[in-house]
Amino acid sequence: MAQQMGRQSLQFENPPWIISSGCIAGTKEGEGPIGHEIDLIGEDDNFGCDIWEEAESTLQKEALTLALGKAGLRADELRYLFAGDLLGQSMATSFGLQPFEIPLFGLYGACSTAGEALALAAMTVAAGYADVVGAVTSSHFASAEKQFRFPLEYANQRPLCTTWTVTGAGAFLLGRESGKKQNYSDNRKRTDAGSPMIKRAEQKIADDTEQKVCGVRITGITTGKIVDYGVRDSMNMGAAMAPAAADCIQAHLKDFSRSPSWYDKIITGDLGAVGREILLDLLAQKKIDIGSFHTDCGLEIFDNEVQGTGSGGSGCGCAAVTMCAHFLPMLRRGELKRILFVPTGALLSKISFNEGENIPGIAHAVVLEAAEN
Repeated sequence: MAQQMGRQSLQFENPPWIISSGCIAGTKEGEGPIGHEIDLIGEDDNFGCDIWEEAESTLQKEALTLALGKAGLRADELRYLFAGDLLGQSMATSFGLQPFEIPLFGLYGACSTAGEALALAAMTVAAGYADVVGAVTSSHFASAEKQFRFPLEYANQRPLCTTWTVTGAGAFLLGRESGKKQNYSDNRKRTDAGSPMIKRAEQKIADDTEQKVCGVRITGITTGKIVDYGVRDSMNMGAAMAPAAADCIQAHLKDFSRSPSWYDKIITGDLGAVGREILLDLLAQKKIDIGSFHTDCGLEIFDNEVQGTGSGGSGCGCAAVTMCAHFLPMLRRGELKRILFVPTGALLSKISFNEGENIPGIAHAVVLEAAEN
């Protein structure tokens, strides 16, 4: 079977399995529509730390610990980690994952990092370069606001087009085999980075393990291109990222010769309400209609009207937490068969923004399919 598809895509001859996943989020996310599905909700958004950046590092550590616990694996059984975040020099990743002592590929794809990490992890396993690898991403509302917008103490008014950076992290373990169905509490002792917060997640994780009926495989990917429509408003991330999402989805459908109806869901990562409308309009101009199949993680994780999150959610943790907590279990339960997961990112820095540069976007597509274990 040819693995290179079209210009931008791969179809794996030996698709890797998602062995397990783990996610942790903040209090606002816990109050949202999928809050009850998230593995672990912090008692506050400090997560026992003194500074926001340290709190985000804790998110990554806890998410990976949860994923290892569910799989009954030790940290030294992972050959590689693919991980990243939104902070300068990916400091949340560096400080959060260093204790695991796993060889690391540090990534930056802005809010698309969950897709980038899963794609590279899948390529590594499918090619036979590793038996088990991890993909981890995170974001934190306060650390992101501090870096990209205004200090929280400034209390500026947020326009309705603004998305709310998710405080959360998601970790995924990919392997050549599907993994064993095991009770989390029986395997907790095998993880290398224990945490006092883990106990509160044990019963939910054990329940999730009991409910599994299908495995999930990553059968293909489409690597996105940088797309720049000249957007300069850092308060409107949806507008900056939607063109890249449209470009990636169009390329994916062309490379695989598929129609949108081949998927049960096409799930973008971080567009929110404004970005979703732009995405649908851009694809409609190309005679592609995904309206009845599309949803966005930024719209799933928050109730905008009740929680006052403007256009919805964004941040590396948005797509990662929503996939881990909400859509991946739906695949495992057989409620969904095939989904196209398209996390989206806005490639700006505080330097480029202050210098008046445009905000280019990027998106990466990952095909997830339910399969017999």
